[in-house]
Amino acid sequence: MCPCTGSRFAVLAFVAVLAQPAIADHQELDELLVTARKNILEFELADTVDIGPDSARLLRRAPGADVNRNGPLTGIAQYRGMYGNRINVQVNGAVLSAGGPNWMDPPLSYAPAALLESLVVYRGIAPVSAGQETLGGVINARTWSGDFTSGGTDVSGRARAGAQSVNDANLLSGMLVFASSNQRLRLSAFTESGNDAEFRDGEILPTEFDRQRYDVGYGFRFGDHTVQIDYGRNETGDAGSPALPMDIEYIDSDLGALRYDYDGGALQVRAKLYGSDIDHGMTNFHLRQAPVDGAMWRRNIATGENRGFSIVTDVNGWTFGIDAHEEKHNSDISNPNNPMFFVVNFNGAERRVIGLFAERSQTFGGNWTTELGVRYNNVSMDAGVVDGTPAIMMPPAMALRDRFNAANRSISNDNFEWVAKLYNQLSPAVRLYGGVSRKTRSPSYQERYLWLPLESTGGLADMRTYTGSINLSPEISHEIEMGFDWQTERATASPRFFYRDVSDYIQGTVSSNTDAIMFVEMLNMMNGTNKPSPLEFNNVDAHLYGVDVDWRYLIDDSWSLSGLINYVRGKRDDIDDNLYRIAPLNALVAVNYESGKLALTLESHLYGKQDKVSVTNGELETAGYASINLAGSWRYDDGVRLGFGIDNIADRNFSSHLGGYNRVAGNPAVAVGERLPAFGRSVYARVDIGW
Repeated sequence: MCPCTGSRFAVLAFVAVLAQPAIADHQELDELLVTARKNILEFELADTVDIGPDSARLLRRAPGADVNRNGPLTGIAQYRGMYGNRINVQVNGAVLSAGGPNWMDPPLSYAPAALLESLVVYRGIAPVSAGQETLGGVINARTWSGDFTSGGTDVSGRARAGAQSVNDANLLSGMLVFASSNQRLRLSAFTESGNDAEFRDGEILPTEFDRQRYDVGYGFRFGDHTVQIDYGRNETGDAGSPALPMDIEYIDSDLGALRYDYDGGALQVRAKLYGSDIDHGMTNFHLRQAPVDGAMWRRNIATGENRGFSIVTDVNGWTFGIDAHEEKHNSDISNPNNPMFFVVNFNGAERRVIGLFAERSQTFGGNWTTELGVRYNNVSMDAGVVDGTPAIMMPPAMALRDRFNAANRSISNDNFEWVAKLYNQLSPAVRLYGGVSRKTRSPSYQERYLWLPLESTGGLADMRTYTGSINLSPEISHEIEMGFDWQTERATASPRFFYRDVSDYIQGTVSSNTDAIMFVEMLNMMNGTNKPSPLEFNNVDAHLYGVDVDWRYLIDDSWSLSGLINYVRGKRDDIDDNLYRIAPLNALVAVNYESGKLALTLESHLYGKQDKVSVTNGELETAGYASINLAGSWRYDDGVRLGFGIDNIADRNFSSHLGGYNRVAGNPAVAVGERLPAFGRSVYARVDIGW
């Protein structure tokens, strides 16, 4: 029985609340820094000392946040029960849409942890200026780029090397910046790889990964103007994703951005133009045990294109802006054993968003501050005709194809949003906060244009096949949020309570499409399988509510306590069912020590059981668990630091509710359909050099 189930978990969480936490002065291992800017709380999660490749793992240190994990490089951000397309994820302020239809390359995978400087999480209701379609929140990953000098020339850089035991992973990275007072040249490269990860009962197959990244950037400034040009090349090789029906064969991505900033004091202008081209191959046979029947081998070749721009102006307390983002996707499925087999999964699926917004921050009465914002987004979508061998050979698939191709696939939505926040500095130690909002999100291209029952669902990983619905309505979320920030010289606490009502929430429902149902039944008879009936994306109503708290208590100059408490509940309103893949009640409790050159943190992640599961998605319950980790660092001098640690010290077997189900046959340690286990005990070390 897991030690954090039932009463024991409740006691630990209660003790954490009684600790009256808060944020103290920065310490060596702090990964959570709270700052206020334009009445926005930003949570910057600085570099950790481990060598994990996925930046999304850092989200577990932000209140309200977590990560849906489908593979070592495939961490999908979750925030207060929202994930995937509902969260606006940016890399250096640029929106990135995953290249593959099952999100094997989620946006944060394009900000590798080796290059990351900070991960900024907008807490709670995001301002309208933070981005388009921010219904589920905003996350911005910032990579290191160096600085201009105050005079003369300078060469600065960072180098890192590390290894860990659980998967024999290794990491090597280097970054150089040649800078003067008005010019800056940045070069960076890194390589990382790992084998299949171990846990106490065996291996998790496949969880190997291999990735390289190369970046170059040039910036110059003249007077109050700054221009920055960046290019990056990301090359991912073999990488497992055991919670998905395929693994990564390759992901080759080119990313570019042009930025302009003007700082004229009362007038500030920020503009950017960005784009990316992604080529993505995946299979169900090259890393995992291949299907015995050669007719079931599959390769999916997908491409994704992203283009966008934004222009934002700050003047006299007002912020005005225009932004646009366009993405285009293709996905073609084949069988290397049968040249005649093909499925045009998505053909030129396009999605364009053009937005306009205005925002105002105002302080009045000395202690009161308001933030008001309005936004308009126009979302237009279209897709080309589809076809496939199943539609030629099987009447139900033929009917699905013909109905899709005959439909009007060009859809446009006019979406309106508003945000209102109010802060009151009640006393030097207490600031009260309240916020309300209306946010919107139009369907993803998978939700609208998936024509054949398949699992191309943006990483849902529920082992269900889906069909899309062309005429889906946009989601409309109304949210209310309340809380306070309490801070003394030794302690701080920042609880937030929220309630969100979502009209036309897009959810897989029991399919009423007889052709889709017949198609799955025919495949079951032909292949001797027992796949459940397909779901179809439809609009329902739902609500979510919960609380998240971050806290810290400074015991003395060397010792401190810190942690988080998170709870979210998500329910459908049309039927008695829960929303899928919602993180259970959880807490983080850490004991921190820092003295001289040495810093240590002993922490426990506590997760309660999750029995509020989605029956519609066939979701399995999970037991609670506790994981204890140790991390430390020793600073040789200002430029050299040794990081080290042990994850899962007790080498416990447990499964995260957000970790997905095993899809890989032939592994005696983990059955197909069983919850994927967490990694076993892992010892790691890393050297950072900066100059």
